[in-house]
Amino acid sequence: MFNILTLNKISASGLANFDAEKFCCADSFDAPDAIIVRSAAMHDMEFSSNLLAVARAGAGVNNIPIDRCTENGICVFNTPGANANAVKELVICSLFLASRKIVAGSKWCDTLKGNGDGVSKLVEKGKGNFVGPEIFGKTLGVAGLGAIGIKVANAAKALGMTVIGYDPFISDAAKAALDPEITVTAELDDIFASADYITLHAPLNDSTRGMIGKENLAKCKDGIRVLNFSRGELVDNKDIIEALASGKCAAYVTDFPTDEQLGTDGVIAIPHLGASTPEAEENCAVMAVCQLSDYLLNGNIKNSVNFPAVTLEKSAKLRITAVTNGDIAESIEKALSEQGIKVVAKASAVKKATGYAIFDTEDEITDEAIETLKAVDGVCAIRII
Repeated sequence: MFNILTLNKISASGLANFDAEKFCCADSFDAPDAIIVRSAAMHDMEFSSNLLAVARAGAGVNNIPIDRCTENGICVFNTPGANANAVKELVICSLFLASRKIVAGSKWCDTLKGNGDGVSKLVEKGKGNFVGPEIFGKTLGVAGLGAIGIKVANAAKALGMTVIGYDPFISDAAKAALDPEITVTAELDDIFASADYITLHAPLNDSTRGMIGKENLAKCKDGIRVLNFSRGELVDNKDIIEALASGKCAAYVTDFPTDEQLGTDGVIAIPHLGASTPEAEENCAVMAVCQLSDYLLNGNIKNSVNFPAVTLEKSAKLRITAVTNGDIAESIEKALSEQGIKVVAKASAVKKATGYAIFDTEDEITDEAIETLKAVDGVCAIRII
């Protein structure tokens, strides 16, 4: 029985995909075999020695200490694309919110309460303060063409926008999923020079942190509108507030508001609702559960951010998996052979110097054999399934 710790409220229908005879889920375990998390911060958590995997029910993994997990042979999964439609819908909604001053106008309407029959006249008199442009015919810059960025780009194109997408690492499959009239560039400056709206869908790392800041905002058109549904730190807090005050930026819609941004003219603050739909929460939970189940029961890996993807159909009675530093699958197989253990099927791969290998065998695996495998130079963890 595997104990699965849930650090946030996880969709019950998603968790129901665990085999109840083999998995037990709860929000309190002292030494879980695996963890499912959404937004809970894990950087200060102590990990038990038997922790095998962490699954993030979402795409971003900034709340998980990836390096520490890798050092301890803990596989970290995410669920790319599972919440893409939910985020796409909110981004498209926010294009209109940023343009038409809907939020400010709605708040102003609330102030008219108590004017009785005079409300309609006041509305007609005051509506001119909330005029905003249509998005049709405008240019949208999409920074990042992953699962969400592609959906946003295609939806915006369907609404009559000109779309230019930035992604220096875009795959052929991603390109094929884009409307053929969408321009793809590997130069971020191309977006800044041409866009009326910019929407961010890039991961947060050292090269993207503060990508919307004073220097890049200066390259944009006056009145640029920025949408951030990726990570708050992609936008420099001080610089965006200054740009709003000067008029350089007409609106900033963010799913990650800060204290300084709240109440600032031009900021439309949304309480991290990008993936907050029952459909997205279920999709993410189902994907996380399926990936964890396959890893814990079969040793297969799909959608890991720190281990390579390795899948092998089980063809023998016993399975050995190994987390390694580098590609040492041959050394492990040799050590197995020296212990009289014949490998009948195998698969291995390396990702950023982290190796992972699967070996199927019909032979008995003794404790002595396990210790011998653990002693192979470069082996971090051995598991028998």
